[in-house]
Amino acid sequence: MRLDKLLGNNGFGTRKDVKQLIRKGTVRVNGMTEKDPGSHVDPEKDSVDVLGEPVIHQEFIYIMMNKPPGVISATEDKWDQTVIDLLSENEQRFEPFPVGRLDKDTEGLLLITNDGKLTHELLSPKKDIPKTYYAKIEGVVNEDDVAAFKEGVTLEDGYHTKPGFLTIIASDSISEIELTITEGKFHQVKRMFEAVDKNVVYLKRLTMGNLLLDESLELGHYRELTVEELNEVDPRKKG
Repeated sequence: MRLDKLLGNNGFGTRKDVKQLIRKGTVRVNGMTEKDPGSHVDPEKDSVDVLGEPVIHQEFIYIMMNKPPGVISATEDKWDQTVIDLLSENEQRFEPFPVGRLDKDTEGLLLITNDGKLTHELLSPKKDIPKTYYAKIEGVVNEDDVAAFKEGVTLEDGYHTKPGFLTIIASDSISEIELTITEGKFHQVKRMFEAVDKNVVYLKRLTMGNLLLDESLELGHYRELTVEELNEVDPRKKG
C-alpha cells in the first residue's frame, strides 16, 4: 500500500495533507524517516509513525445504520441524499458502501462496509441469508396469505419467489406483520403483497442474517458493529 494512502485511510488528513507531512520528514517507517509519499509499506509488517504517533492500521469498517425514509441506499446520487452522506468524514474516508439496498421509503437495518468479500457472502443468492421485515399492510392479512407465502408467490413479471415466512401480528384494515425472506429482488416485499392483492404502507427491516437492528438507534443514526455482532454476521467465521 502507498504510504500516503495508508495515512489518509487512518485519519491523518487528506491525500494532500499527508503528502505534506511526509515531505516535511515527520513520518518514519521502521524507524527511518521516509519522504516519498509513493513509497510502499506493508501495514501488517511495517512500523509507521507520524511525529512519534504510531499509525494503527484499520482496513475495514462495519457500520449498522437505522436507515431513515427518504434516503437512498447508494454511495452517491445527483438528486437524493444517500446513506453515505449521513456518515462523518471519518467514516467516509474508508469509502464504504451499503450491503444490498433498502427502498427509498423503507427504513431500518442497513449494513455499510468496505469489505467486498463479506458483502459478496451476504448477498450471494446461494447463501440464502434470511432478512426479516416488519410491515403495515393495507388490507386484512389472513392465513391464506401465510400459506401462499410459504409456497412462494408469483410476481407480476412471472418470477416465482422462494418461500417467505409470514407472521400476523394484527389483522385489520391495516394489518401488522413480520415477514422473513431469503431473496432481495427489487421492491420484493411490496411486490409479494401485491401478488395477494394487498399494499404495503410501511416497511422496516429488522434483521439480516444473525444481525439485529439496535432499536436504540434513532432514524438516521449509526454505530460500528461490535466484535460479537461482526462474528455473528460474517458467514466466513462460521466455517
